[in-house]
Amino acid sequence: MTTSGVEQQQAFGVDAEGNQIDLSEFEESYYRPGEVDQVLEQYGEAVEGIQEGKIIKGKILRITDKEVFVDVNFKSEGVIPLNEFKETDDYKEGDEIEVYLEQVEDSEGQVILSKLRADFLRVWDKINQAHEDQDTVEGRVQRRIKGGVVVDLFGVDAFLPGSQIDLRQVPDMDAIIGHTFNFRVIKVNKARRNIVVSRRVILEEERAAQREKILAELEKGQVRDGTVKNITDFGAFIDLGGVDGLLHITDMSWGRVNHPSEIVAIGDQLKVKVLDFNENKERISLGLKQLTEHPWKGVDEKYPEGARVRGKIVSITDYGAFMELEKGIEGLIHISEMSWTQHVKHPSKIVGIGDIVEAIVLKVDKENQKISLGIKQLEPDPWENVDMEFPPGTVISGKVRNIAAFGAFVELKEGVDGLVHISDMSWTRKINHPSEILKKGETVEVKVLDVDAEKRRISLGLKQLSEDPWEAMASEFSVGTEIEECEVARILDRGLIVNLTADVEGFIPIKELGQDMKHPSNAYQVGDKTPAEVIEFDLEGRKIALSVAEYFRDKDETAWEQYIAAHPVKQAEEEGAKGKKAQKAEDEETAAGGAQEEQPAESKAEASSEAQASSDEASSEEKTGE
Repeated sequence: MTTSGVEQQQAFGVDAEGNQIDLSEFEESYYRPGEVDQVLEQYGEAVEGIQEGKIIKGKILRITDKEVFVDVNFKSEGVIPLNEFKETDDYKEGDEIEVYLEQVEDSEGQVILSKLRADFLRVWDKINQAHEDQDTVEGRVQRRIKGGVVVDLFGVDAFLPGSQIDLRQVPDMDAIIGHTFNFRVIKVNKARRNIVVSRRVILEEERAAQREKILAELEKGQVRDGTVKNITDFGAFIDLGGVDGLLHITDMSWGRVNHPSEIVAIGDQLKVKVLDFNENKERISLGLKQLTEHPWKGVDEKYPEGARVRGKIVSITDYGAFMELEKGIEGLIHISEMSWTQHVKHPSKIVGIGDIVEAIVLKVDKENQKISLGIKQLEPDPWENVDMEFPPGTVISGKVRNIAAFGAFVELKEGVDGLVHISDMSWTRKINHPSEILKKGETVEVKVLDVDAEKRRISLGLKQLSEDPWEAMASEFSVGTEIEECEVARILDRGLIVNLTADVEGFIPIKELGQDMKHPSNAYQVGDKTPAEVIEFDLEGRKIALSVAEYFRDKDETAWEQYIAAHPVKQAEEEGAKGKKAQKAEDEETAAGGAQEEQPAESKAEASSEAQASSDEASSEEKTGE
């Protein structure tokens, strides 16, 4: 339908994109005469200047939770996501803003606008120029994203990678949110609206300039400020401001340092002293302890010999324990200075790391920085005046504390033990082991034989409590005395050991057995009974020798035949096993000292030395158990 008086070509028009459209749908009945022309004219004015890909001005109509509606004088409103506005509180309804026209009309007839693209294009020239000229620009860190943070640069978002934030890795990137820094634009991409900035390149330039300045004025003995950059097992690297120096673990403290982390932490600000550097100043040695006075200065006055001190055990070795008196001053408590009475196997049996203990200063070697300490000196020495307390000849009761193969240890008083050697247990009896006479824990009466206070040894005796019976036995077992029945106690290669009485033994050599045999075990067993005649009595050597052959020399033939019938020599094939068994017995007999032979003085002294160590060890174990 056309309006009268209007030519046919006027029924067509042009839209905002320049496309021709049919206007015949406008019916005159809805408008007054000539009003269509007026509407078309107003529409043409409204869309004039609106072009996709351009920045245009608009007015905020309303703001919702997710979107901002903007009037750009077009037939419909434009919609912008709320997240494109950095600070939403800065905007309100009626504000005029610049927006980028993405699309005039989408499938729903809405105008598509962008606030971010408008902001980007508005500052693009400035950012591009800064990139080309490598100028420094200022930006504010907005938020953290994967791989780095977002920086507000002239109102647009730029990406700051984590590796470009600082010279070293930033442990907590959230800590820099909201801070303003200087940056260098290192990459731009207009098509993708991608801007990458760096703070590190600026810091590196500053660091290089500062390094040159520091190296030029660096001298030994200087005290400089530094930052702990890295920590290793052997020390810490200190950033002096463009140049690094090593603070070795031995230069951190005058005291003991197990690991540098005990003294410093990464990021710590501290003052250090320049100790040394090489010709090119590439390796710089720094010191921290050198800023304080050496602790050993006047140490002999602070810790005089004999002083009672208190400290912490900081280290234990096989030979002793180190006690820290103060930072940088340690003393050694040698294992021999830990107890008067115990044989200490290891210092850890007495003290532990971290223990607070008291000790006595024994010696101070200021020149070599050594202090000798003692724990046992806190208590009186139980061996002091022991020679007056227990003079030789004293008879005293004591408790058997320990038994060894060579004797038994008897406690005379707390911390003082004496040794009853196996040879001093019986005048007549052959003792293979002290346990045959004494038992651990029993109380016995002993006699003091000898006292060596310097070597801390006391010799005791059991047999000395009674008279030596050997002089009386000289008549009882004189040469020629016949003994009707002797019991075989042990069998040796060279003969038989027989019991003459409950406490007296004698020896029958193999040649005196009256029969031809390779070994006594071929004809005798332990427990067998045999008659014999005394052929030798050695008072000094405490030995009695007997003979079976001499006993039967004057007897009739029948008695001898009956005897050899009772003790026949066995077949040769049996000799091997019996001989080996007897040999073992003889070896044991020989090792034990023969048939009640007196041990030489030197041997006793050696046993006494071993005895004291064993006694101390026993005391240590018992006291530990208590």
